[in-house]
Amino acid sequence: MGSGQKRNRVLVPEAQKALYDFKHEIARELGVAQNVQGDYWGNVSSRENGAVGGNMVRKMIAFAESQLASNAQAITNQPLTGNTNARNPAGNQPMS
Repeated sequence: MGSGQKRNRVLVPEAQKALYDFKHEIARELGVAQNVQGDYWGNVSSRENGAVGGNMVRKMIAFAESQLASNAQAITNQPLTGNTNARNPAGNQPMS
């Protein structure tokens, strides 16, 4: 197996276990978990892996929307993190 370049990284290290558990929870919901052997996902098709990731994103967005709807004031003042394309809040110049 090639090592390649791994560009995905967890922005909040404390969230790594929660994301791991969440991925396996979604795999169980979709009936894909029986093909996963420990941490090895090589027996899972690309389509099924995409479905797991897509459903994770869908649920995270739904959660964020519900949080925003219930407490918009607390969220609007939070800085963007991890977005390399973010604009400077003081102006329209890209951050370098």
